[in-house]
Amino acid sequence: MINFVIITNNKLFIHCITLNKKMETIINAQIPEFKVQAFQKGEFKTVSNEDIKGKWAIFFFYPADFTFVCPTELVDLAGKYEELKKMGVEVFSVSCDTHFVHKAWYDTSDSIKKINYTMLADPLAVLAKGFGVYKADEGVAYRGTFLVDPEGKIKIAEIQDNSIGRNADELVRKVSAAQFVESHPGEVCPAKWKQGEETLKPSIDLVGKL
Repeated sequence: MINFVIITNNKLFIHCITLNKKMETIINAQIPEFKVQAFQKGEFKTVSNEDIKGKWAIFFFYPADFTFVCPTELVDLAGKYEELKKMGVEVFSVSCDTHFVHKAWYDTSDSIKKINYTMLADPLAVLAKGFGVYKADEGVAYRGTFLVDPEGKIKIAEIQDNSIGRNADELVRKVSAAQFVESHPGEVCPAKWKQGEETLKPSIDLVGKL
């Protein structure tokens, strides 16, 4: 038996299933309800799923504060924060640390001081379990990246081993593609698509011509 994220009535939850059981995807599933403490630019606050209704949002899970790959990723993402804000995207980093630990890291690290987005605190792993990224044997989250649309549906879900860092440039590209197809029904974005490039309109006339 292995823990997987599955969907029942379009809701996320964790359940034990066997490997030979068919799994449904979390894509287009509603994010779980939550209310957590958070830290942003020297201030504590509370954030809930109600705060992102009607907005695009990124949930950027990472293992822990005061570590090694994590600060390189968070600073890389911080460099794209203003661009993402202009795209109408809220950015939330998430770890199983408390908001007090987030503040301590912010206060002691010149790199982390570059972060202006909200750092969610998930010490009870409510979010990590809800999104299916909790690594129970270590009490931390895997590196999970989720893009949520204004209706609260997951449009991008990526989870990787904690030894592998992510690329904020590629995340921005994917956000741009997700927003484009959301506002242009009937069009899809090909590999490496960037804003301004040609898209595709799937039809019988296009079959076998790519």
